[in-house]
Amino acid sequence: MTTLAREQTKAPISIPRLKSKELMQHSREVEIEHEGRIYRLRVTQLNKLILTA
Repeated sequence: MTTLAREQTKAPISIPRLKSKELMQHSREVEIEHEGRIYRLRVTQLNKLILTA
């Protein structure tokens, strides 16, 4: 079996899914710490998410 054939037969990896309401905890902004840096995840006026460092 070739490498490509083996790759195609592997089961898809499950990606965790979070609901934004759970992540935001009913707030419009949360801070996320990643490798010593703080990022802000905000809900915009148009109800979109924006991540800034």
